[in-house]
Amino acid sequence: MFFVEVILPLSLAKTFTYRVSEAEFHFIKKGMRVAVPFGKSKIYTALVIDMHQNAPSLYDAKEIHQILDERPIATETQIKHWLWVANYYMCGIGDVYRGAFPSGLLLESETIISLKVDVVVNQNELSDDEFLVYEALQQQSSLKVQEIISILNKKNIFPVLQKLMDRDIIVLEEEIKESYKPKLVRYVKLHSKYESDNGLSELLEELKSAKKQKEIVLAYFQISASEKKPITVKKLTEVSNSTSTIVKTLIEKEIFEEYYLQHDRVSFDGKASEKQLQLSAAQEAAFNEIKNSLSEKEVCLLHGVTSSGKTEIYIKLIEEYLETGKQVLYLLPEIALTTQLVSRLRNHFGDKVAVFHSKYSNNERVEVWRQTLENSDKAQIVIGARSALFLPFNNLGLLIVDEEHEQTFKQTDPAPRYHARDSAIVLANFHNAKVLLGSATPSIETYFNTQIEKFGLVTITERYNNVRMPEVVLVDLKDKHFRKRMTGHFSDHLIEEIAEALSLGEQVILFQNRRGYSPIIECMTCGHVPHCQQCDVSLTYHKHKNQLRCHYCGYSISKPTHCHSCSSIDLTTKGFGTEQIEQELISLFPKAKTGRMDQDTTRGKFGFEKIIDTFKNREIDILVGTQMLAKGLDFDNVSLVGIMNADNMLHHPDFRAFERSFQMMTQVAGRAGRSEKQGKVVIQTYNPNHNTIQQVTTHNYLGMYKEQLYDRQIYKYPPYFRIIKLTLKHKDFEKLKEGSMWLYQVLSQNLQMPVLGPEEPAISRIRNEYIRTILIKIPQNLNLGGTKKTIQKMLNSFEAVAQYRAIKVIANVDFY
Repeated sequence: MFFVEVILPLSLAKTFTYRVSEAEFHFIKKGMRVAVPFGKSKIYTALVIDMHQNAPSLYDAKEIHQILDERPIATETQIKHWLWVANYYMCGIGDVYRGAFPSGLLLESETIISLKVDVVVNQNELSDDEFLVYEALQQQSSLKVQEIISILNKKNIFPVLQKLMDRDIIVLEEEIKESYKPKLVRYVKLHSKYESDNGLSELLEELKSAKKQKEIVLAYFQISASEKKPITVKKLTEVSNSTSTIVKTLIEKEIFEEYYLQHDRVSFDGKASEKQLQLSAAQEAAFNEIKNSLSEKEVCLLHGVTSSGKTEIYIKLIEEYLETGKQVLYLLPEIALTTQLVSRLRNHFGDKVAVFHSKYSNNERVEVWRQTLENSDKAQIVIGARSALFLPFNNLGLLIVDEEHEQTFKQTDPAPRYHARDSAIVLANFHNAKVLLGSATPSIETYFNTQIEKFGLVTITERYNNVRMPEVVLVDLKDKHFRKRMTGHFSDHLIEEIAEALSLGEQVILFQNRRGYSPIIECMTCGHVPHCQQCDVSLTYHKHKNQLRCHYCGYSISKPTHCHSCSSIDLTTKGFGTEQIEQELISLFPKAKTGRMDQDTTRGKFGFEKIIDTFKNREIDILVGTQMLAKGLDFDNVSLVGIMNADNMLHHPDFRAFERSFQMMTQVAGRAGRSEKQGKVVIQTYNPNHNTIQQVTTHNYLGMYKEQLYDRQIYKYPPYFRIIKLTLKHKDFEKLKEGSMWLYQVLSQNLQMPVLGPEEPAISRIRNEYIRTILIKIPQNLNLGGTKKTIQKMLNSFEAVAQYRAIKVIANVDFY
């Protein structure tokens, strides 16, 4: 007996065993995909991670359906890394597999019905229904069950199909569809009979009366004379200003012949620039320090102030690693950033750069996956958001994690809830590669690791070209309101600064970390605020759609004309978001062009590119945005940055609120004055004397680090303690309360460490499910793996209690 051990793309913690024949056993290798039956009628794409000869004791192993690959499509190192992720972040290995693979490589089953070949049918014997199906199958080679239901307009079609099968007219097949198809491009060439000289005069004679067709043929000659490469239909119609129907007519007349060529979906046509990068003295020094540091330690942190030219240093390092034939992975926190960076890297490395993130279509992702696996020239450098971590690297030499402090590197939902920075360090370990973390405001854990000499540290304190750090001005909103010097949400000071910047032809960025028009609509008569029906949050008002939306579940209603509670028409909006700031700007500066960048305006695949490009080309004067703006974007004409309200970040109920606020404000401030002239930052706040805001003003990272570290030690937070957060969800409030109490008591009796909870979070109900959280704080000196095993055992016993089985428990390791 021969068996394979496989992972299924389902949220299951264990692997499954299937039976194979001896020939298959010798053909299959680890990392190949096989189609396997699972449950009663489903077929899934599973990944082989082991071959053996031990029959499973608990169930009879089923046979696999088919082998889908000729060579492994995942590498052994990759699978090893997935097992680590599943183990460390306490989730099923199936979750990691599903999260890692592009869904174009994960197939599901669909029942297909087709006519049997060479079968003689006596049509008079068929009933009406049977005849309809038979007739439909003659027009189409195969039909899905759903399609037959709609043809016959009946729910129950199986008896009809059964009869046809008994007569041996149709066959059923559970067929697996490979959804990736190479992209084909349509080309045309002149028909061979016109290639001689007298053939051409014949051709022009033939087209004498057809003016449009003649134009196309002349355009064809024009292009083929200037370019010596095949001509696409698209190009031909563009040059001759005509439509593809006329081209079709010419093909039918046998003047043109059409043919198809396969193209890569993501291709780069430009040339790599020849000129060498020149590093400044500070960059050169940092570059050499990094090389020394990486020769001794696995990980090095580059702590360079905003606009100190970290990207150039990365490019230099990448050059060195490419010369040794290694692959490089460059992780970024935000898709918006990849768009800016890809063009910079492509100018330098040409065609060696591949991009991988979720805004790319399935087929494009499959292509990058295959290129990385084959170590092709097109994927020597892979840039991507956190999911690029799971690509099948063959020969990884260097990982760069840029803006390593960003919280978007942590995946919150669905599982695997991994942190890309931490997982990258482990991945590098498996490949014996090096890691470079870069940030202007490193996270406290990373900086702590450099202080205890676990990581190397390289610091750049000056900006590129010795541009001065931006000047930070604080505006006290209490005082301005008191003196009636506010226009809407703008203080007189900020308005003056914006007017001055605009008059000099410079651009302005305004930061407000909340989208929509205003987060609350309140009735002035009875105080009623419209809430979401399924969540515990007020509805945000979006003006341009004139509706109230829930930002948690997407529930929306049109804007009420009167109060739902007391029917008064005296409604007012409280608070403000990016949309309201944009509206106010239009009335304050009618001549300036304003743009907005938040989740609502960057929906499509190229949403980011459009906005970033128009801003870079100076078609927008003032850009209003949420935290997307805070990441390392590079605009050389921005002289002023305004932070509309610094306080709503500071008062977040989160132990990292101060650290996050410092990082966010420093990063936003760093967008100002990146070329010759010193930039200016105006921060509007109600408490200008707050420590964190003062530290932003003086660019004092170390002060913030020491103050926060002191607090963390007293209150038992990372980096001194590891935290695991358990979230329990259920629709029944009482049952959840009881279950979470039970789990809390079991945990606190068995673990010799602080267990806090069960707590109702600030938003205690989302999508009709009530939520409770439990925090487990694990001291540094305790073994993490052992503690997790203990916790997992208790979670398993919790699931074994019949009345609590319906409660969902989500474990989130290092949830910050």
